[in-house]
Amino acid sequence: MSSSSGRPAVRGAPTVRRVVSLVPSLTEAVAGTGTGPGLLVGATDWCDHPAGLDVVRIGGTKNPDVARIAALAPDLVLANEEENRAADLGALRAAGLDVLVTEVRTLEQAFTELERVLVRGCGLPRPGWLDDARDAWRDVRSAGPLIPAVVPVWRRPWMVLGRDTFAGDVLARLGVANVHAGHPERYPRVPLDELNACGAELVVLPDEPYRFGADDGPECFPGLPSALVSGRHLTWYGPSLAAAPRVLGAALRAAGR
Repeated sequence: MSSSSGRPAVRGAPTVRRVVSLVPSLTEAVAGTGTGPGLLVGATDWCDHPAGLDVVRIGGTKNPDVARIAALAPDLVLANEEENRAADLGALRAAGLDVLVTEVRTLEQAFTELERVLVRGCGLPRPGWLDDARDAWRDVRSAGPLIPAVVPVWRRPWMVLGRDTFAGDVLARLGVANVHAGHPERYPRVPLDELNACGAELVVLPDEPYRFGADDGPECFPGLPSALVSGRHLTWYGPSLAAAPRVLGAALRAAGR
């Protein structure tokens, strides 16, 4: 496989010594748990893992400072087709930077892309946590019928998980069926009255990107049990994957599902 710039990201390529990440989960994958100490030189304002990360901040995922990134002279910029805008990635390539763009819409794709980023892209040894994550998910399967659920990711306006999402695949493995999985959009805007009339038996409320909590979200779905879940474990692909089945499973059980 190759980076989106067309240059192969494989062993034998020029050594990667400086990396900028535009994706919080990839930031943690590179800089967390000792994977690539000192390799990351820049990250977005939203990259809050690992704790205490001391690198240059280059703006948000949707509005990165291209000039600041270029000034860091990275050997590789890590991005994602969903989280980052094509125009920004084009500007980075125009500045002569190598940009590796990931696509993650299923759990299996997450494992494949993480290996591409870390081993073939950054030239790092395969991290032990990646094998731990695979092992943690290997036998996770629903023992019975899936529970139909609505999964908001934002309010004002209300937005939910739609088709082809990583989080939707994760939930399905844990016994939860996203009722909007057949929607033509990946993150559709759906009025609240329609969400309450969609036939869901559960509402799953992550704490990111919108910070749903016990006092902000469940009250909008009267009569439905609410599962308050960690957004990092539901939507991030990185070291958090190893604990995700346990963390998410506990939150779903707490909701009675």
